[in-house]
Amino acid sequence: MKIKVTQTKLSKALNNVSRIAIGKVTLPILNNVLIRVDNKKVSLTTTNLDMAIVDFLPVSDSEDGVVTVPAKLLAEFVSNLPRGEIIEISSTDTKVTITAGKYSSTINGTLADDFPELPEINETSAVVYKINTDDFKASVGQVAIASSNDLTRPALTGVYFNTVDHTLAIAATDGYRLAEKKIINNVESEVKAIVPSSSLQEVLRSINDDAEEVEITFNEDLVRFRLGEIEIISKLIDASFPDYQKLIPKDCNIHLTLDREELARITKLAALFARSVGGAIVCEATEPDVFLVKSIANEFGENDSIINTTVDKSGKINLNSKFLLDALNALDEKNLRFDFSDRVAPIVIRNEKSTNYTHIVMPLNS
Repeated sequence: MKIKVTQTKLSKALNNVSRIAIGKVTLPILNNVLIRVDNKKVSLTTTNLDMAIVDFLPVSDSEDGVVTVPAKLLAEFVSNLPRGEIIEISSTDTKVTITAGKYSSTINGTLADDFPELPEINETSAVVYKINTDDFKASVGQVAIASSNDLTRPALTGVYFNTVDHTLAIAATDGYRLAEKKIINNVESEVKAIVPSSSLQEVLRSINDDAEEVEITFNEDLVRFRLGEIEIISKLIDASFPDYQKLIPKDCNIHLTLDREELARITKLAALFARSVGGAIVCEATEPDVFLVKSIANEFGENDSIINTTVDKSGKINLNSKFLLDALNALDEKNLRFDFSDRVAPIVIRNEKSTNYTHIVMPLNS
């Protein structure tokens, strides 16, 4: 096996794939990157068994072959070579030699026979969607914040891709809040799949500036994301996602329009005084024109701030300040709609003009 490639391209590709090269004691080969050259097509592959990253590398010269080498060692070695230098990597059996000008090193690799085979997508039965890269990044960021880290509830540790009325939507919940974003309209194929949030984070990290589109392919138990020269294949979470549409209140009694930045500011102020009470704050609407955010009196003192707005009915609700701030930061318009009913029903937050993003937060006990 032999390849010639610039230091910049190789270092970037190795950094992309080496993040998940975390070996297990029983399977140390997962520390390695698989370098394969097949008919002048070069790929770098790593896997942790739940997910695989493949980076197809453009090279100036190559000879067919395959070998695996420690991913992080190779990545760190290449990153320290001069930028723009032409690097040649060649292998004889399991000895891998890297040369670049006056620099040279030999790394002990291993045969590729023990490297796990990558799962394959059945292209004939797969469901494919394409979305603009910027829209994908923004949408996943808005939704994934509501996913859970509780491994005892695996369905909640992912983002749910599902079709609703010919629209592809993504949703996540941790049981205390829920976020939904409608990302593609007028879709014909249906899908119901839970993608691990950790896999989506790797997708976001791997998106290059020149990637204009993300292609998402779903199979029965797999999903593949294509980002230009990079492919990320992940197992889906084998669990049932809650029927989240039933969790979104359809009728609220109190409807407010608020300045997003101003609400975020006074929420942060109240949160400073709410640290000793788990971040609990009170949001109160008072007729005819006051919305109040205040902390609950405690050893640090108390704080309250107001926003003048039209109030159609009085009411108040206790919320977790962090969850409210997460929701506010996920919105992207100047004004938002803040709807709620009483102390036990969740609040519903949306942009004032667009309706494709919904965030709900459950209230705290009064």
